[in-house]
Amino acid sequence: MSNRRSSRAFVGFATIIAFCMMATSSAPAIEISLEPPGEREFIRDLAGMLEPNAKEHIREICDSLLTDKATPIIVITIESMAQYGGEGMRIETFATLLFDQWGIGHATLGGQDWNTGILLLVSRDDRKARIELGGGWGRREDALCRQIMDEHIIPEFKQGRFSEGIVAGVEALDKMGRKLELPTRPRPWWHYALIAASIGLAVFTIVSLVRNGSSGWAWVFWGVVFAILGTILYQVLTSRGSSGSFGGGSFGGGSSGGGGATGSW
Repeated sequence: MSNRRSSRAFVGFATIIAFCMMATSSAPAIEISLEPPGEREFIRDLAGMLEPNAKEHIREICDSLLTDKATPIIVITIESMAQYGGEGMRIETFATLLFDQWGIGHATLGGQDWNTGILLLVSRDDRKARIELGGGWGRREDALCRQIMDEHIIPEFKQGRFSEGIVAGVEALDKMGRKLELPTRPRPWWHYALIAASIGLAVFTIVSLVRNGSSGWAWVFWGVVFAILGTILYQVLTSRGSSGSFGGGSFGGGSSGGGGATGSW
């Protein structure tokens, strides 16, 4: 009798599990109700946050980067995530779904893994922004994306200067895509301390040369400095890659790698 009950319980449990699996497998995938921009349009300003001249400037930057590095930057502004199927969703999840849905960037290029697309998403009423990177970036540039978000985008947003913030973000992302230094922002106090130190070094060099000529410490000091600078410059120059002139579009089956940065204001 007990064996029969156990058998019935097992069958009932197995039936429940099978039903749950069928329900899960038949559940529709979440889809964001947004259409991508054209292959080389780069922008969808649905929240009206960009000035006309800013759009033109952004498209010029993005077109050049896509041609030179086969790396598209896609800029999308929306009123809110809820309006496009993302109610209650974190912006990181929304950006990942949108990135994969649109296939930003190219999964492969010339037989090599590529996937270097970049998405800049701004949700106006949610007061959130997200930089989402393709899988080809790995997580190497997360800190740089955080710097771009915290120093170039969000400070402008907090002042209500949305168009300026988005432009600054795109300019910085362009530098990241080219492996160049980020655009300079307002200089902190220590910048002027460095200037004072440089002047002091110049005075030290002149005094040393006047007093001791070529046998002074200035020659040794500057020899070391230029050796270090030469090494850094060589590494920077040799690390820059180029894909030549790329004539394709912005979408080629790229997928998110989860890297990037989020900001709010």
